[in-house]
Amino acid sequence: MNMNRSSLFTLLIPVLILLMSSVGRLKAQDPVFSQFYASPLHLNPAFAGTTHAPKVTFTYRNQWSSIFNAYVTYGASFDKYFGKARSGVGITALVDQAGDGIYNTSRFNASYAYQLPLGESFYLKGGVQAGIYQVSLDWDRLVFLDQLDPIEGPIGVTEETRPAQLSKTYFDVSAGFLVYGEIFYAGLATHHINTPDESLLLSNDALVDGLPMRFDLHAGAQISLNRGNNPKMRSFISPNILYSQQRNFRQINAGAQLGLGPIFLGTWYRYAFSNADAAIFSVGVKQGIFKIGYSYDLTVSGLSSESNGSHEIGLILNFDEGRKKRIDYNDCFELFR
Repeated sequence: MNMNRSSLFTLLIPVLILLMSSVGRLKAQDPVFSQFYASPLHLNPAFAGTTHAPKVTFTYRNQWSSIFNAYVTYGASFDKYFGKARSGVGITALVDQAGDGIYNTSRFNASYAYQLPLGESFYLKGGVQAGIYQVSLDWDRLVFLDQLDPIEGPIGVTEETRPAQLSKTYFDVSAGFLVYGEIFYAGLATHHINTPDESLLLSNDALVDGLPMRFDLHAGAQISLNRGNNPKMRSFISPNILYSQQRNFRQINAGAQLGLGPIFLGTWYRYAFSNADAAIFSVGVKQGIFKIGYSYDLTVSGLSSESNGSHEIGLILNFDEGRKKRIDYNDCFELFR
């Protein structure tokens, strides 16, 4: 077969993933959901316990779907608030598959958050998170440069050295805090505080200094447009901004979501400093305990012609909504419930 630019790029994706994820100072970046508000425990452990009854979330993201299923991520969480103890607890699970499942990361975390009143309708929450991560590599599916033929495509057997280990498990710690009131909030989270070594190829090498810490600084507000007497028909607009940094990688997500009764619409923009990244459009509906949203990342970077954008689905089950007497929260976290 004749190899064009697109097919060659597709074949090289696994090699790039291996290099970014396993060698020296080049490290893979954590996935950051476009609908970060639909999976708040993945953003900041201080979000544990934003509902009195249990809350369950599920998130699916397919990034650059036309490029060898480059990145597919599945996330789930459970959390609940205990009023007498002023505490929230939660658990999260996340599976990130890179290169059509050639390089996989699985994460399981437990979170705890404590709420401290700072005044009337103003609070501070601090949270910690700890868990187990596992990375694994399907070496036999990799295609290296010495296997590529410009006419025939991938042929032969690579002379690259097979790693001694193809999976690794390590312990990870994160922490964060939130300050919030009726209208606005701000928070900061630090992930991978212990900078664990996730490398498969260069263990005990001086170049390996561990998984870089990730910092998430985020803030937002909730502006009511129509409170009314019917809670199901309340309308609001919620502008938000998220700054995320992991080593030299930085990005900003900024935008707003408009809630119109059971319907919500959102527009966001993601900027990666070195380049413009994507415009994000979201739509969803909330009915009873269910809240489901879909978002599409319209790639505006140099990958726009290759990537086919990114698709994401977020589902929240808020069992507070199923109670006979609906809880009227005195805070600005409607976006996250």
